[in-house]
Amino acid sequence: MTDVLTLGETMGAFRAAGPFRLGGTAELTVAGAESNVAIGLARLGHAVRWTGVTGADEIGSLVRRTLLAEQVDVGAARITPDAATGLILFEPRTADITRVLYYRGRSAGSLLSTEDVRRSFDAGVPRIVHVTGITPALSESALAAVTEAIHLGHEAGSTVSLDVNFRSKLWSPKAAGKVIQPLLARVDVLIASDDELPIAGDHQVHEVVLKHGADGATARTPDGTWTAAAHRVTVADTTGAGDAFVAGYLSGHLDGLGPEARLRRGNAVAAFAVATPGDWQGLPTRADLELLDLQAGSTVR
Repeated sequence: MTDVLTLGETMGAFRAAGPFRLGGTAELTVAGAESNVAIGLARLGHAVRWTGVTGADEIGSLVRRTLLAEQVDVGAARITPDAATGLILFEPRTADITRVLYYRGRSAGSLLSTEDVRRSFDAGVPRIVHVTGITPALSESALAAVTEAIHLGHEAGSTVSLDVNFRSKLWSPKAAGKVIQPLLARVDVLIASDDELPIAGDHQVHEVVLKHGADGATARTPDGTWTAAAHRVTVADTTGAGDAFVAGYLSGHLDGLGPEARLRRGNAVAAFAVATPGDWQGLPTRADLELLDLQAGSTVR
């Protein structure tokens, strides 16, 4: 049985050592909020399926190869000759600030459709369906795909999780709210940062999870409110920290942990993510989580 189904766009990712306008070298890998979550869950031992569309190009091959190497099921993913795989560029502007540049207009990922989602459900009903507020901003067909995934998951009895994951380069908060709020009637777990919560409006969702960054995270359910502190680690790169938290939190759901324990696992996975450059490269295995209990400066021999 598939533990988690997630869907969205994964792009080729170039990470530069300095401003792109000055030239120089850049590392090529892949990035995408939903696939970051998928990799995080797979490393924790869960069965994960990613659904998306890549171009019939070398970057698309890299996306699929990377996800396969991370034990993520891409059997329901589609390859199209009609569009290129999107690109995302990361350039550091200060030690703490990274600028992101997108080249994803009319990309293969924006062609995600309801048929892709139905094909993925034909492969098995997942325990959790996880979507983000990024995918609906890509195109009308991508919005329809997210809507269909939420509908099918809800009807099948899956837990439906939605991370607001607002991207100002894709749409405005008002436009995001108009699209996301109607989806929440069938969402079981709403995840947002403090500044993203207003986008979701006043809609009642059974479980609301707030990411506070270095200040930890909070979960609210009808049974109460829980908070867990973040781990103090040396930060190398905060990109992907929110996705890492989501992977850990949903992993806790799958393992039947209570809200506070789910928050602690989410914070632990996020700590590993920010301690390593890259969106997903530093994500831990289940055995790695125990390392956070060691004293700073420890060496495991």
